[in-house]
Amino acid sequence: MPARVIWIARHASRLDFADREWAKRSPRPHDPPLSPAGASEALALARRLSRESIDYLFSSPFLRCVETARPVATHLRLAIKIEPGLSEWLNREWFPSFPDVLPLAELMRHAPEIDASYSPRGEARYGESGEEALLRSGRAARRLAGEFAGNLLFVGHGASVLGAAVGLLGEGSAMGSGEKLPELPYACLIKLMEHGDGWRLELRGDTAHLREPHHRPD
Repeated sequence: MPARVIWIARHASRLDFADREWAKRSPRPHDPPLSPAGASEALALARRLSRESIDYLFSSPFLRCVETARPVATHLRLAIKIEPGLSEWLNREWFPSFPDVLPLAELMRHAPEIDASYSPRGEARYGESGEEALLRSGRAARRLAGEFAGNLLFVGHGASVLGAAVGLLGEGSAMGSGEKLPELPYACLIKLMEHGDGWRLELRGDTAHLREPHHRPD
């Protein structure tokens, strides 16, 4: 039997960083979609992963993650399972209150690939510290890896991507941890491979797919 693989992707580039006026016009200023460049990055990510065998796809409920996951779901004919355990780090410096994201029914109208029958395994709490965000996403990743057989893909944010990887690899891994989180590029990939009773890091923050000739970011 081939070794199991878990892929972890950070969402692609977000609109509010490309258009600084967007948040002032939006009813949900803390839940931006992808920018035009981000949409191009998400397509490049999907092309890269279309060469892989992936059985289940999980995404943070934030719109930028769902929009990053959609091209992958289309290429691989997968449902998107919305997993709050992979949510953004909900710290008080970034958000004045729990961020307003699209309700599931409305999110499903935006992304019909979403699996309405999926029951979330994790939960993000407003006001969490960086360490708590890492632990929360790590717990969610371990639970998903234990409950779902085959190869998995998680789509999350800088903190939850790192937390999921550290949670599977164990403390002291090459991913690092702590309140000051290492920066991971947008639309990057982490690859973990099952090795004995644990997981081994194969790729860390890979963006080679964004430099391939067919990828032309806006």
